[in-house]
Amino acid sequence: MNKKMVFMLVSLLVLMSVLAGCGSSNSTAESNGSKANQSTNTSGENKSEAEPFEVVLRHIHIRDTAKQTLAILQDAVKATEADVPGLKISLDGVEDAVNRDVKLKAEMAAGNQPPIFSLFGGADTENYSKAGRLLPLNDILTELGIQDSFFDLREFTVDGKIYGLPESGYIEGFFYNKKLFEQVGASVPATWDELVDAMEKLKAGGITPIAMGAGSGDGWVINMLANSMFVALGGPELQEGFATGAAKWTDPAVVEAFKRIEFLVQHQYIDPNVLGLKFPQGQANFYTGKAAMLFDGSWAVNAITGESSTVKDDAGFFRFPDVGGKGDGYINGGWSNGYGFSAAVNERELQAVKAFIKNFFSMENQKRTLVETSQIASMKGITDIQGANDLIKTIGEAQGSAKGAFPAFDSVVQPQVKVALETNMQQLLGGKVTPEQAAENMQKVQDEANAASN
Repeated sequence: MNKKMVFMLVSLLVLMSVLAGCGSSNSTAESNGSKANQSTNTSGENKSEAEPFEVVLRHIHIRDTAKQTLAILQDAVKATEADVPGLKISLDGVEDAVNRDVKLKAEMAAGNQPPIFSLFGGADTENYSKAGRLLPLNDILTELGIQDSFFDLREFTVDGKIYGLPESGYIEGFFYNKKLFEQVGASVPATWDELVDAMEKLKAGGITPIAMGAGSGDGWVINMLANSMFVALGGPELQEGFATGAAKWTDPAVVEAFKRIEFLVQHQYIDPNVLGLKFPQGQANFYTGKAAMLFDGSWAVNAITGESSTVKDDAGFFRFPDVGGKGDGYINGGWSNGYGFSAAVNERELQAVKAFIKNFFSMENQKRTLVETSQIASMKGITDIQGANDLIKTIGEAQGSAKGAFPAFDSVVQPQVKVALETNMQQLLGGKVTPEQAAENMQKVQDEANAASN
């Protein structure tokens, strides 16, 4: 293992220890009853076990840039079908925002969710578990011997019970085109003033500084940048206080963050057509060299280094620059997106669930996730990272140099607050509201959500 690889691994482990905190995977939960204690033996030969049955598996890997991730899932599905006599898994691919905000939400309300489905940690997991829709996994993880194998399960843990397993980890920050930066004499910024200087040089050189597509249905894209902005100014504790009332969206740090988003728009540092583009289009404007920067999650590495990319050899990464606030040095990162399982599964479906967890959450797949999809593994134990590309190594270095990490804001607030920020940020991008109005609108929704929670 060469020096860079060692540094990458060490960098990753440094962040993992920060995020792991109390280590939810070590929690002792209540038993999941007779279901979780059933044997995982799927080799029975009686007639009932051999009868065909179907299990729907909802996933979100539908874009061209997710082909490698889908391939890993498909291989795990084949292995699971081979393990369980009569099983046929039907893959149901749905766009991530549609799954989370529309389809799964409606299914959970009706109680007809699929046996296996893409699940977001935090508020989604908490709400669905309290409604009795999610299958507790503690006993299953123990049965399979992987109860201590995950870096961090806090976002999928409610009252000591684990209700979901993260597919991979992420961090968010700026990807940048080294060639375009060099072309205009811009340096990698470590502070807000340096970022503004770089953007001004890029704009003067006829280059769009920041690529972004946050049009209809994709308001969450601008939320990533806004989230890092208000945490940098107010500290991680700011967003942790929204749902408890300890902090408000009208607090100075949030209003200032909204003002800086407005500043980026007014100076055309963000693509002027931001509201006319979908997320994949904005992302493509970066990896085809039409813009110099992209604020995105580490999941974007696969697209940036993929076949369609013209910048695969020129792309770098840096964390959100310091702004002189309480959150300087922190980075948005965690393990928020993965798979959940229906509490309504029958005996044979439970066999399929156990076999899927065994086959999908394996060391082999974790290494494939890192090397083939350039995403951060969710499980401990990878010692060989040969084959990982240089960009994902740079991201690991950014993680390792960070003071700490904070989760995405929508894992600590109610779902309606997440949707409200998407709407208000789109309106801010379009000049329909002022930063102060956006903050007031947000606090009104937050107050209503908090009142409904009490």
